[in-house]
Amino acid sequence: MAGSMTDTSSTTGTSSTTGAAAAADPRPVLLLGGTGTTGRRVAERLRRGGREVRVASRAAHPSFQWGDPDTWGAVLDGAGAAYVAYAPDLAVPGAPEVVTAFARTAVERGVQRLVLLSGRGEEEAQRAEARVREVAPATVVVRASFFMQDFDEKFLRDHVRAGVVRLPVGPVAEPFVDAEDVADVAAAALLDHRHTGATYEVSGPHLLTFPAALTSISSALDRRVDYEQVSVESYRESLSEQGVPADVVALLT
Repeated sequence: MAGSMTDTSSTTGTSSTTGAAAAADPRPVLLLGGTGTTGRRVAERLRRGGREVRVASRAAHPSFQWGDPDTWGAVLDGAGAAYVAYAPDLAVPGAPEVVTAFARTAVERGVQRLVLLSGRGEEEAQRAEARVREVAPATVVVRASFFMQDFDEKFLRDHVRAGVVRLPVGPVAEPFVDAEDVADVAAAALLDHRHTGATYEVSGPHLLTFPAALTSISSALDRRVDYEQVSVESYRESLSEQGVPADVVALLT
């Protein structure tokens, strides 16, 4: 399902992944969240385009940890651009301060281009965007909401397999977006200077409620997957019983 791309800034964007800046800067692109839903797809596109990729993680060498600023400099050194997907999510309290501090360090280390993954309609995420742009005005922001991959790669996968998805969500329609489309936009923004300072809101082509989305999934799987609306409190208790970390529980609820 193809997504749409809307430029909500004063800068007109382009879907081209080429440009003078990309050709002129041979330095590697740093990917934070480079093994995640969008990050690994961005990495694939950059590698296909012949760009060197540096995936930062706790397990990589040198190690990177959001909670330890002493680990930031080593992964930034020598990078020309960075894709910033904050974990667990940019809407988590405290995230704006951490991501802004990282952006400041990146600028000080000579990183010329930041692409920040953000959330549509999330106040805390948009506060982070504004603060990051105070220290790195050229930052490109890519806003997305629910991914289609939430159903088969992420937090709803086991529920779909079990045949019922339980969430504290009413009949609100969402433009579920394909992470492939998000990666297309992010990769273009990393490689082409014409995207500088843009804000892109990416979405799928249809508004879908969760029951409608699961109806489509049921048809594709040729087996029934139901939707059950539960209370927020019931959902919170269920997540806690599953051992989901408290900060992620707070985010999801």
